[in-house]
Amino acid sequence: MGKITPNEKIKSSPQKSQTIGAEITAVTAGGLADELGLKAGDKILAVNDERPNDMIDFRFSFADEYIELLVEHENGEREIISFEKDYDEELSCEFASAVFDGIRTCRNNCIFCFVNMLARGMRRSLFVKDDDYRLSFLFGNFVTLDNLQDADYERISKMHLSPLYVSVHTTNGALRAKMLRNENAANILSDIDRLLNTGIKLHTQIVLCRGVNDGEELMKTVSDLAARRLGILSVAVVPVGQTCHRRDDFPLQSFDGNSAKAVISWAKKIQAQFRRDCNRTFFYLADEFYLAAGEPLPPAEYYDGYPQIENGIGLSRSFAEDFAKCRVKPKQIATAIKILILCGTAIAPLLASLAVKAQSKRPGLSVKTLPVENVFFGGNVNVSGLLTGQDLLNAAKKINDDFAVVLIPGTALKKGDDIFLDDMSLNEFAAHFDNAKILPVTNGDEYKKILYTVEAMA
Repeated sequence: MGKITPNEKIKSSPQKSQTIGAEITAVTAGGLADELGLKAGDKILAVNDERPNDMIDFRFSFADEYIELLVEHENGEREIISFEKDYDEELSCEFASAVFDGIRTCRNNCIFCFVNMLARGMRRSLFVKDDDYRLSFLFGNFVTLDNLQDADYERISKMHLSPLYVSVHTTNGALRAKMLRNENAANILSDIDRLLNTGIKLHTQIVLCRGVNDGEELMKTVSDLAARRLGILSVAVVPVGQTCHRRDDFPLQSFDGNSAKAVISWAKKIQAQFRRDCNRTFFYLADEFYLAAGEPLPPAEYYDGYPQIENGIGLSRSFAEDFAKCRVKPKQIATAIKILILCGTAIAPLLASLAVKAQSKRPGLSVKTLPVENVFFGGNVNVSGLLTGQDLLNAAKKINDDFAVVLIPGTALKKGDDIFLDDMSLNEFAAHFDNAKILPVTNGDEYKKILYTVEAMA
């Protein structure tokens, strides 16, 4: 965060400058920003003479009760807006980005990088490989720590930006450098210790590559992280995924049923030991391992409040628990109603089993669960969140039946925009269904409410 000089305050120009600032994209009606006359396209250059480089800076400065904003309007004119507010009052607007000086990108070329597995021609934002500790703190994005400078460590410590989410993969420095194709990646344990020694807490992940960092290497990695579990809050293991668009010569093997079972068998012993020693599981496997192996998911208490659910750790168990806990009375059905569920192949068995329960409560309700093959990405991609609108649509077209309701995975849509990964909008998707409600579903609570209460369209 840098100071704004008085000369900058009075400067104006006929065109909008490229000065670093917080660009407003939307203003909440009746909120503080609206009252101040701020509009979409305006840019906040300074808060109380401090130039914010990101939302962390902005929130810190905006916590005062007396505020001076240096604003650059869309036409390039600048003005200072002074006002008083409550300590916890927010500006009530949305910004173009959480970082105003540009996202810090990844310096690695990982053998398993998913960005290198995307189809060419997809929207440019999908190809941004962020490795920004600020996004890690704000949103839980995983970072490698390989691009941190001394000033970054000092800021993290001073502002106590905790917890952070760190991609470890292995604590074997030479192997990590090989996997990330970056010599700086070898210092992961010293980087972790540097953060832990200043009181920063960490959530960590391991992308498990069969024959590379599994087996004895995985045991060593978990042991090294467990030795630091006063500061490390969780360790998540997710299996490497591959698409048909992968552009890397390094040979990767996906986990099949037998190899997934072997990981689960070892993990159960380690998890039981952790629960005895520290009353938490600490070390968690992604749902894909259990689904691939055909093994039952661990009980809810094993996930300790789901600290890494956004990483696919316990997502299926949480979905089932939300469904079970949801208290909704099933409505009587006056007219028979058919529901089509479109989902990834991994979660399809769970959704189908829950649908059976709903049908037993509502005579006349007919639910068909359709596992959708991911043609767009191919490979071993089987999660709902990576389904494209076209794949969902093509699968639905093969069903020669009329459905009153079509449920689609909400995780397949970009938040706030209702756009699939192939840039098909939800409205464009819905236009192909003349007489059906199209309803995105993201959790078990929503799923149960729909199945128990939805009615046929008039």
